[in-house]
Amino acid sequence: MSAVRKVDEDSLAEAASIIRGGGLVVIPTDTVYGVACDPRNREAIDRIYQVKRRPRFKSLQVLLASVDQLDQLGLDLPAPLNRLAARFLPGAFSPITIAREDCTLRTIAADGTQGIRVPNSALTLRVLRALGPLAASSANRSGDTSAQTVEEAVGAFGDDVQLYLDGGATQGHVASTVVAADPHERDGIRILREGIIPQSAIRAALHVNGGGLGA
Repeated sequence: MSAVRKVDEDSLAEAASIIRGGGLVVIPTDTVYGVACDPRNREAIDRIYQVKRRPRFKSLQVLLASVDQLDQLGLDLPAPLNRLAARFLPGAFSPITIAREDCTLRTIAADGTQGIRVPNSALTLRVLRALGPLAASSANRSGDTSAQTVEEAVGAFGDDVQLYLDGGATQGHVASTVVAADPHERDGIRILREGIIPQSAIRAALHVNGGGLGA
């Protein structure tokens, strides 16, 4: 039987135990509710795809409390994305990282990359500090509207998820800007999806103080 809990020390401890055991937890983010699991647990990741009925070619993001966690995960943030991350994270910026040989994540794409995000929400960052990095996707069946309340998430998944953390209503779907490093493209980056942060702002950040890419 699933449970709905307000975010507090007890519910975070329960959530951490579920994540360690390979279970699923629904969490509030800075945009919508997300269903999350241990990104190192292949069976848990498979479960997210099952409960969402999500096509396998659609990758999962990894949510972090800080970009400082990348190294321990075996992920590298290539230049100039490291400069952009320092400017736009936490926030609606999703850089594409590169997996090293020592990476233990089970969410890595076939080309050896992984999208990450640091949510711009004090509550979500508290959850991530307690639970660690999480593989996540919006808390809805694939193709349905993203859940903005815990009640909507429960309506989508029911007992398929063990614990729902209630953080109140979220602001709704806001697309992050997804950027990859590409030395063959203008400014050394490729905009894979232009979201709430416009391409112009991304490119301008690379030329702060007139330094260009060499700054």
